[in-house]
Amino acid sequence: MAWETTEERSFTRASILAALRKTIAEGKPVIGAGSSIGIVARSAEAGGADLIIVYSTGKTRIWGLPTTPLLHSNPVTLSMYDEIDNVVDHTPIIGGAHAGDPTYRRLPRLVGAFREKGFDGIINFPSAGVDPARAAMREHVGQGLRREADMIRLAREQDYFTMSYSYTAEQARINAAAGVDVQVAHTGWTAGGDSGRSDAPSLERSADLVQEFIDITRRENPECICLAHGGSIATPEDTIYLYEHSDAQGFVGASSIERIPIERAVKQTVADFKNQKLRA
Repeated sequence: MAWETTEERSFTRASILAALRKTIAEGKPVIGAGSSIGIVARSAEAGGADLIIVYSTGKTRIWGLPTTPLLHSNPVTLSMYDEIDNVVDHTPIIGGAHAGDPTYRRLPRLVGAFREKGFDGIINFPSAGVDPARAAMREHVGQGLRREADMIRLAREQDYFTMSYSYTAEQARINAAAGVDVQVAHTGWTAGGDSGRSDAPSLERSADLVQEFIDITRRENPECICLAHGGSIATPEDTIYLYEHSDAQGFVGASSIERIPIERAVKQTVADFKNQKLRA
């Protein structure tokens, strides 16, 4: 990356979709890289990431803690943009927008905040889908799954690029019906590393869930691009099984991109330094 550049990133929904579909047509997976700090985003772009995705929960991963939702996600995510944009030159940056945030009662204001900040698209994160019982309980006050679908629908009406996590079959259906551009089948908190979930569904079960959500999505929205995330799909090797046993067209990694690789690399590098011998 050159130190000085006058080039400005410029992406439209159409240009992002064209690039993703070209990647798929070439037989390559679409990769969304969760990136919470500049060095991760810059390295992910250098590695060929198709999308840089900014999540508020990434802050907790970078702090050395397990992935944890923060109390007021939208301001945190919006505040992270400048650092990522400063080092990413050729890749769309997608922001995690929390549709259920009561301080953004009017969805046009929420979508507008992400567009005005500079994000090239949004994904429904945090999502009420992570807790289906609570999502159902909050539906009557407008903070359930349909609120997230309404956000996607509004963004599509504005020709703004959209992604959605779907944790349940019903969420997959309503997000697809809302016209989401990229559906991400979320199979649970990621396994692996120092703080991964030990109760994540098996790789086989994760792939089955992904295919179930893809089938639902395609019935509602045949043009939707379908990716996978989470559960026991945690490493590049795991995605070999995923692509052999499902129609997934790629993978979105958060812990898999910015937590597990850092844990492994730093531990191994320090151990390698420590294992050298001093001259007697």
